[in-house]
Amino acid sequence: MSKTSVTVLGLGRMGAAIAEVFVRNGHPTTVWNRTPGKAIHLDELGARRTDDVAEAVAAGELIVTVLADTAAAGDQLVPLGAALRGRTVLNVATGRPDTARELAERFAEHGARFLDGGIFGVPQTVGTPETLLVYSGESGAQAEFAEVIAELGATKYVGADAGLAALHDMAVLGGMYGLFGGFFQATAMVHTERVSAVDFTDTFLVPWLRALLDMLPTLAAEIDSREFPVNFSDLAVNAAGLADIRTTSRNQGVATDLLDPLQRLFDAEVERGHGTASFTRAFAGLLDAPVPSAG
Repeated sequence: MSKTSVTVLGLGRMGAAIAEVFVRNGHPTTVWNRTPGKAIHLDELGARRTDDVAEAVAAGELIVTVLADTAAAGDQLVPLGAALRGRTVLNVATGRPDTARELAERFAEHGARFLDGGIFGVPQTVGTPETLLVYSGESGAQAEFAEVIAELGATKYVGADAGLAALHDMAVLGGMYGLFGGFFQATAMVHTERVSAVDFTDTFLVPWLRALLDMLPTLAAEIDSREFPVNFSDLAVNAAGLADIRTTSRNQGVATDLLDPLQRLFDAEVERGHGTASFTRAFAGLLDAPVPSAG
């Protein structure tokens, strides 16, 4: 049985790794990159290279875009117009949900189907279960190409709304930056007493954070219940504890800009009478608070 023809647009480290998986799995694979000469080893493996993006699109049933971001995929492909008809595009570059939804509409106008995805992994793990590809978009396209996409690693289809994968991606990264914020705060505090960031992180921070990871499913269940039962600690206790951390930081000459918004959130929920609920009640405060215009 003939293999699905695939085109990969963008041959940075991730794009080259994706193209290599498809070539090695026997798919007729066409590759394109804005700058010629990238990932030459793909030619030796049997990939077909073209310098014309329209020719690249015409060669593939599934078009995988690994460009700078989701908007860049639109910039390259939407101008092709009717040449997109009958093609399915899978974007795996990082982008926002609203950009993905807009792009899905633009492709549909030209008779093409759009899937948007996010890759949790590194180029070295593409094609193995260590890489997770979350994706969303047109359900018919998902059904047709699910097996091909699964060659890139573990996959999770999260729905027909093209923006859902990007939302999951942005949310995971939001959690990551929250972790980094706590890491920066903690190491800055001990740095004032000339404590090595490496020693502090290895000896104290990493073991504690690893232990906390095991708490997250229980905390998530508290959130899903919307009743916020106390399994570990209530909101009032955490508000007071966070205030002490901020005072200690300031006494050490360390700014508390990373912690101040969380303190405001905790305090607001305590003032609303939720101090005896789990500290996960702060989740509800995020949804209830006015949202400023996007910058």
